Amino acid sequence: MGQEYDPQVVAEFGIYEDPQLQSFLTEKGNAMAAISERPNLPWTFRLVDSEVVNAFAVPGGFVYFTRGIMAHFNNEAQFAGVLGHEIGHVTARHTVAQQSKQQLAQIGLIGGMILSPELASQGQSLMQGMQLLFLKFGRDAESQSDELGVKYSTAIGYDAQEMAGFFSTLDRLSGGSENRAPTFLSTHPDPLNREVRVAELAQQFQAADNRGSYEVDREGYLRRIDGILYGEDPKNGYVEKGGFYHPDLRFYFTIPRNWKLINSPTMVQMVAPDEKAIMQMRLAPGSDLRAAAQEFIQQNKVQVSQTSDQSINGLPATTIVGQINQQNQQGQRSSLGTIASFISYGGNIYMLAGLSMASDFRRYAGEMESSIRSFAELRDQSKLNRKPERIKIMTTNRAKTLQQALLDAGIPQDRLEEFAVLNGMELNDQLPAGYLYKAMSGGTR
Repeated sequence: MGQEYDPQVVAEFGIYEDPQLQSFLTEKGNAMAAISERPNLPWTFRLVDSEVVNAFAVPGGFVYFTRGIMAHFNNEAQFAGVLGHEIGHVTARHTVAQQSKQQLAQIGLIGGMILSPELASQGQSLMQGMQLLFLKFGRDAESQSDELGVKYSTAIGYDAQEMAGFFSTLDRLSGGSENRAPTFLSTHPDPLNREVRVAELAQQFQAADNRGSYEVDREGYLRRIDGILYGEDPKNGYVEKGGFYHPDLRFYFTIPRNWKLINSPTMVQMVAPDEKAIMQMRLAPGSDLRAAAQEFIQQNKVQVSQTSDQSINGLPATTIVGQINQQNQQGQRSSLGTIASFISYGGNIYMLAGLSMASDFRRYAGEMESSIRSFAELRDQSKLNRKPERIKIMTTNRAKTLQQALLDAGIPQDRLEEFAVLNGMELNDQLPAGYLYKAMSGGTR
C-alpha cells in the first residue's frame, strides 16, 4: 500500500530540495525506527514541499514532514516527538486500518460530501491531496501514537516534555485565517488534556529510563532551518487578498470568499467553508478545447444541461454545466452538480471545475462561476516578480522583548503575532542578549 501511495504523495506535494535537512530527517527517523517494534520495515522519510503545517504517514514505513512543520519546530526535541508520533502510527498499524477504509487512490467522504468514483480516473484523484490532509485517526489511535512518540524520542535521548510544549503552537495555529490550509490539528484530533497527558508520559518514561539529562538542542535546530522556505513559494503560485497568482504560468483567478485553498504541483483545490463544495484547477490533456470538454463529459458521465463557447477575459473557452449521477461502494445513489470551463492560454488548456451535491449546487454555482470567469493573464509586474520568504535566524544584540526583536528585524506590525507563533513564544516574552529567534528574509508582503 505504501509503495502505491508514495508516488502519489510525491506528485501531490513535491520534494523540498534541502539535502542537509533531508539527511537529518532520515538519520533521526532511522535511529527511532530501529528501536521501534517494527525495525525491519523498509522505512522511508521524506521532506515534502508544502507550507502546510503537517506530518503524516502511510503504511509500510513511509513518513512525510512538510517544510511548513519543520519551520514551526523550535528545537530538535519537538521535532523528535512528532517524528516518534508518526512512526507510532505505522508501528501500531493505524495507517493500514485507516487507509483500508479510506483508500487514497479513490474518492472518499469529506464533510458529508460524496464525490464521484469516476472522477478518480482523471489522471490524479480529484481530492487526493485533500484526503491526505483530512485523514483522521480516532482519539484512541492518537493517544497511542502520542505515547509511542514519547517512548521513542525518550529512548534516543530527547526531552519529550518539548513535544508537549509544541501542542501550544499547534493550538495557536488552529485559530484559522482566510484561505489557510488545514494544519496538523485538522488531521490529528486534539483532546483538551492532550498536552498535559504528554507531559505526564514524558515524566514517566524519563523516570523509567533514568538517563539523567535529555537533549533539547534549540540553537542547533534553528541553525539547521536557517534559510528554509517559509509560506507559499511564489513561483508555484500564491494567495494574496482573495486571489491566486501564478507568476511562472502568468495567470490569476479569484478565490470564493472564505474558501480554503490548497496548492500542489498537480492542481489547485479549493473547499467551501462548510466542505460541501469544491473547486479544482488543473491542466487538461491535449490542445483542443472541445475535445478536452468532451473527454471530461465522457469520463464522468455528465448529463450536460448547458454548453457555451463564450471567451473568458479574451481567452478561448468552452464551459459546460451538468449533473453527475453516481452510486458509491455502499450502493447509495446521489447526484452532483458541476460547472467546468476549459480555457486555452499560453499553449495549455486549463480546466476550472466546481462540484457539489445537486441539492446544494444552486447555492454555490454563482461563486464557482465567478471564480472561473475571473481567470486571466497576469501582467502586474509586482505579482510576477514576487520573491519567496525564507526563515532568517537572528541574534539579539541586547535584552529585549520578542516584539521589539521582531520589529528590529523588519517584521511588519500586522504579522507580529504570526511570527510569535512561529517562534513558539508570546510577544511580551523577554529575550536575553545573544538569543536566537526566527525572522524573515525576502518577500514583499
